Amino acid sequence: MSKIDELVFLHQVAAPCHLAILAESIGLKTRIVKQVSELEPERDSNCFYLIEQEGAALDSKGIPLLASRLVSHVPVALYQVNREKLEPESALLLGIRGLLYADQRMDLLLTGLRKMVADELWYDRTLISKMFRQLVSRLDSANDYSQDTVAMLQMLTNRERTIIQLVSSGARNKEIAHRLCISEHTVKAHISSIFRKTQSRNRVELLRWAQTYQSHFELCS
Repeated sequence: MSKIDELVFLHQVAAPCHLAILAESIGLKTRIVKQVSELEPERDSNCFYLIEQEGAALDSKGIPLLASRLVSHVPVALYQVNREKLEPESALLLGIRGLLYADQRMDLLLTGLRKMVADELWYDRTLISKMFRQLVSRLDSANDYSQDTVAMLQMLTNRERTIIQLVSSGARNKEIAHRLCISEHTVKAHISSIFRKTQSRNRVELLRWAQTYQSHFELCS
């Protein structure tokens, strides 16, 4: 990972961004952005984005929709997180680098910032252990797959894997487009590619395929 030059805070509430003040106190360069339109992930390759959960539009797992959109472009973490309104497993699987909770002590917030800037994940150790055990278990089961099946799974992009999961949950194209902040036309293009790669002719066949291999592509990329 490239060296992080700056922490970019998306802070849309009226109160001061205390986390940015803390970051500056330990020598980290920060930038506070009030509007989503001010973000430029394509140009911020050496920046670390921190998205505030409070006041953000959230998905069913409590993850800001914007974070789902940015995570494939820049490193992203969440702050001012409400423990009752977020599923940490979903955030970890999505690629969120860490969670800074609203009720955490200042020393833990600072430690979390330092760890994430150093390219480490910042999650509860119990959760990390649980997810690692699941990964090992599912990798072991994956050894039974044929080489052709493994090759098929590896052809899927991260975005396609996400769309497969959404299709499996019953989401329609319009809902998927809203969830991923993309157009319905783009969703249709992704699904067409998914059908080709999984050798599925329709959503029913894709659902059967996903039920067989979902445990693999959820945790393996």
